[in-house]
Amino acid sequence: MRRKASLVLLACAVFCAALSPLMRWYAFPRLARIPANQYQDMVLEARGATLLDYGTMRAKKVSKVTIVQTLKGDVDAAKRIGKTAGRPVVVWDGLSYVQGPDGKMVSKVPERYIFDAHSQDPVHATGEMVDGDPVTRQGIEFKWPFLTQKRDYEYFDAQTRTTSPIHYKGTRTFRGLKVYFFEQTIPWTKVPMPRSMPVRGITPESVARTGTTRWYSTVRRFWVEPVTGAPVYGEELHQEELRGGTLLGGRPGVTAFAGDVKMREDYIEHTVALVEHNRTLVLMLTSYVPWGSLTAGLLLLALSLCLEALGRRPEGPAPAEATDPEPVSA
Repeated sequence: MRRKASLVLLACAVFCAALSPLMRWYAFPRLARIPANQYQDMVLEARGATLLDYGTMRAKKVSKVTIVQTLKGDVDAAKRIGKTAGRPVVVWDGLSYVQGPDGKMVSKVPERYIFDAHSQDPVHATGEMVDGDPVTRQGIEFKWPFLTQKRDYEYFDAQTRTTSPIHYKGTRTFRGLKVYFFEQTIPWTKVPMPRSMPVRGITPESVARTGTTRWYSTVRRFWVEPVTGAPVYGEELHQEELRGGTLLGGRPGVTAFAGDVKMREDYIEHTVALVEHNRTLVLMLTSYVPWGSLTAGLLLLALSLCLEALGRRPEGPAPAEATDPEPVSA
């Protein structure tokens, strides 16, 4: 019985030992993926911002500017592009909608972002764009890879349509979570006018004919939970200017928008709760189950060897049977 039990334990030990690398290196890349149908929205605010009044072409202080960002997965496009790319992809249709304190639109910029469902590497396909302009992204946008490293990453900036490093600045604690802090500075750069303008009759083409150009600079900051690669908080020190041309009445430049854009509190709470949940799921695949299986396999192996050793221990000599004394002949 001991030998049979040791063989069963040995088989269980082999199974647990094999399960450990299988979960980490096979299951994790196939199960830890961004869902193709994911939908998320986020609201950011810039309080005490400066905003251009297009009626007077003068900048003025306003109580707040609100930016609503939405990301909606296109499942059909993801399936179609995934077949061509030979890997699971996600297609996000994004929209950045900016509105003033009166609720009226300031600008809206649509995007189509196509990326690998697991690694978050960009996947290039027809339809990839920012505000109707075809782009070929390099680097990440919106989300970091699973198991984010303490290093710089290439990050795509939608305003300039270019990629530049976003720098790892250290590890911090945010709302009880360990996070990596990243920062990117975009210097003053000439950028296209948004196709959707806040005043009827003003178009990018009509502005271009006046010789006026749009310039942009920002300091972008993210607090990223490293296991999931999801930002739990973000802010931008955002600045836009219109420069030159007859539209400004001889002035060299005017502020179009300037403010410290921060995530709204209710969205911070929701994001942190969601990331905490997803973090547990990712850790199950990368840490809890692999290390637990390996530990269980070692314990089962030790127990199997102990039973095998006990089963092979030689038994002592059997006690001699007592016999009646034979009668002595006279």
